[in-house]
Amino acid sequence: MRLVCLCAKEETELGRQQAPGSCPYCGGKVQMIDVEGKWMFCFIPLCFNIKRKYLCSSCDRRLVLYHQKI
Repeated sequence: MRLVCLCAKEETELGRQQAPGSCPYCGGKVQMIDVEGKWMFCFIPLCFNIKRKYLCSSCDRRLVLYHQKI
């Protein structure tokens, strides 16, 4: 007998806004994207989380912010 584990992650976009600043690679505009992630196990939702991603509108690179402590 085999036990099959069906796990999946679904992401849906909640909203998009223009972020302050510019892309360090091409100088294009930066967009903030709010994304809701949902982990599913055998079609049963296990976990919900909301993340904010940053994306350049010109070169389509995903940007990562680093915070420095002063």
